[in-house]
Amino acid sequence: MAETALKLGEPGYAGDDHVLPFQVEGLDVRGRAVQLGPMLDTILGRHDYPAPVARLLAEAIALTVLLGTSLKFEGKLIVQTKGDGPVDLLVADFSAPQDVRAYARFDQAALDAAIAAGATEPHELLGKGILAFTIDQGAHMQRYQGIVPLDGHTLEEIAGVYFRQSEQIPTKVRLGVAELYDRDADGKARHRWRAGGMVAQFLPQSPERMRQADLPGGDGDDAGHRIDEDDHWAEAKAMVETIDADELTDPTVGTERLLFRLFHERGVRVYPPQQVFDRCSCSREKLKGVLAALSAEEIAHTADEQGEIAVTCEFCSTTYRFEAAEVLPH
Repeated sequence: MAETALKLGEPGYAGDDHVLPFQVEGLDVRGRAVQLGPMLDTILGRHDYPAPVARLLAEAIALTVLLGTSLKFEGKLIVQTKGDGPVDLLVADFSAPQDVRAYARFDQAALDAAIAAGATEPHELLGKGILAFTIDQGAHMQRYQGIVPLDGHTLEEIAGVYFRQSEQIPTKVRLGVAELYDRDADGKARHRWRAGGMVAQFLPQSPERMRQADLPGGDGDDAGHRIDEDDHWAEAKAMVETIDADELTDPTVGTERLLFRLFHERGVRVYPPQQVFDRCSCSREKLKGVLAALSAEEIAHTADEQGEIAVTCEFCSTTYRFEAAEVLPH
C-alpha cells in the first residue's frame, strides 16, 4: 500500500532544513522553529572545524536562519560575534529568502590551550566582545545594526539580551547542537552535525501587556525594577524553557511534534515551512572587482611566481584564480 503524503502540521512534514512558523493564539505568541541537518553538516564539514568551534558556529547558524526567515524583503541579515577569546569571530549571514553561509575564525594555539584546560564553554571561547545583528536592505537603503556585549554564558543568553535591549519585544530563544554517530546504508561509520532552535515572541494587541522588568543594575540590586509579566507570556516562556537540547535536535521528534508537546493545550497553528540552503554569494566577477581596486604594487606583491593571484572565499572555501594582467589598473 502506498504511503499517504504528509500534510501541513503532521510530524515530519517540515523535515530538516525547513523553518516552521507557528502561532499560539491562546497565548498571543508567534515564533519559528527549525531543525538543521544536511545543510548544517555540509557547512561545518567543508571547513573541518574542531568540535568546540563547530558547536558555536552551528548555534549561530540556527539563530540566523530563525531570524532571517522573518525578513519581509530581499535583503540580508548578518549575525556576527567579535571577541578576545580563542574563537575571535563568528559570522553567519542569511540572504532572503533562503540562502545561508557562515564561517568561524579561531586561534589554534589558544583553542588547544582552552581545550586542555577544559575551558570550552561558549563564554570562555568567545571572550569579551560584542554580538552584532546587521540588516542590509540593499545598496540604496541605510543599514540597521544592533549591538550588545557578549554578556552571557551562551549564545542563547546573549541573543536574549539583544532582544531585551534592542527589540523590546518579549522574546525567548532556545538553541541546541548535537553530534550524531551512526552508520550509513553500507554499514560505514559516519558522523553528522545537527542543530535546532526556536524563537517565541509575545505580540499581544495591547502594547501595555508587553511591559518587561528593567535589567538589573548590577551588584544584585534589582529593587524597584520588578514588573509583573503578563500571565500569558509567563506561561509561554515557562513552556519554552522546558525544552531539552535533545528535543531541539532529535530527528525523531521534529518541529511539529515538539510544538505539539509544548502548546497542544493552548492550540498551536503552523504555517508552510520555508526551506533554507547552503549557498554562498561569492563569484568570480565580485572578487575580480575587489582585486581591480588594488594598486599595481599591491597586485604584484599578491601574485605568485607564475603571475597568478589565488583568492579563496572564507565562507565556501571556493578558490578563484586570476592572471595578474586581468586585474591590473588600466
